[in-house]
Amino acid sequence: MSSLNLIPKTFTSTVRLALIQLSTTPDKPTNLARARKHVLEAASNGARIVVLPECFNSPYGTQHFQKYAEPHEEAAESYKALSEMAKDGGVYLVGGSIPEKEGDKLFNTSYSFSPSGTLLAKHRKLHLFDIDVPGKIRFQESEVLTGGDKFTSFATTEFGTIGVGICYDIRFPEMAMHAARNGDGVFLMVYPGAFNLTTGPLHWELLARARAVDNQIYTAVCSPARAPDGSDPDAYRAWGYSTIVDPNGEILAKAGLGDDGEWKKGCEECIVYADLVPERMQEVRMGIPVTRQRRFDVYENVGEMEVKSEAI
Repeated sequence: MSSLNLIPKTFTSTVRLALIQLSTTPDKPTNLARARKHVLEAASNGARIVVLPECFNSPYGTQHFQKYAEPHEEAAESYKALSEMAKDGGVYLVGGSIPEKEGDKLFNTSYSFSPSGTLLAKHRKLHLFDIDVPGKIRFQESEVLTGGDKFTSFATTEFGTIGVGICYDIRFPEMAMHAARNGDGVFLMVYPGAFNLTTGPLHWELLARARAVDNQIYTAVCSPARAPDGSDPDAYRAWGYSTIVDPNGEILAKAGLGDDGEWKKGCEECIVYADLVPERMQEVRMGIPVTRQRRFDVYENVGEMEVKSEAI
């Protein structure tokens, strides 16, 4: 590495990231068991950071959130399962998201656990998915959910800090900008998400690459697998194509990439792996040194903005 260090000081060693593109069913215990199986498989293949998709323990839809919601309690079914997966796999686990209930409110919530099974952070989806594309899709999370009110990141002992958003949060660049530029900064932003067949082909990869290039960090988006043809016609159809992007905006790994029949396999259940390398981040930041060229005499330093943040 160059003597001029332009990357987070704690990001000093290569780490393998795994995204679990999980098929979900209406049966929560089945979903939790399948998630566990894949998390342990990823761990056995050398992953130290593992990510599950948005609403991994339930079908995705406003009509389902109340039924599947759980309180934030260590004994709650999904919380307990996630903690055990992380501990048994010895991994940092970003537990996708689940419907969380607190009083009369529901949230779309992501729990992140350490390799000892300890809760490191809790992110409540900040920006709710309220869209209406005429003739294609209308979805209003705010009819059922309450938005969170904090940015979220957590520190790992070995590799550095990881930022977390959920799905629609990726459309708001301020979150990743602040995470990458505040203090030592994150080396990785992770977004469990369930883009659909309208927004997915338009923006899924574009937004992942944009957040990576904006901040010269690794960025990952983890989707559920798509409901197969012939399944419930009212089931939400996730885009799939879980993707890992490097700090230069180049795709390191994507579901189905390079396979025969990529456009079919990219939406099926699978695990996506990539090694995140500090030297690559340094190389990108040295070659196009925007981290040293920002004009804070002209505009505000987003990294110094006061924001509400969440970490345990």
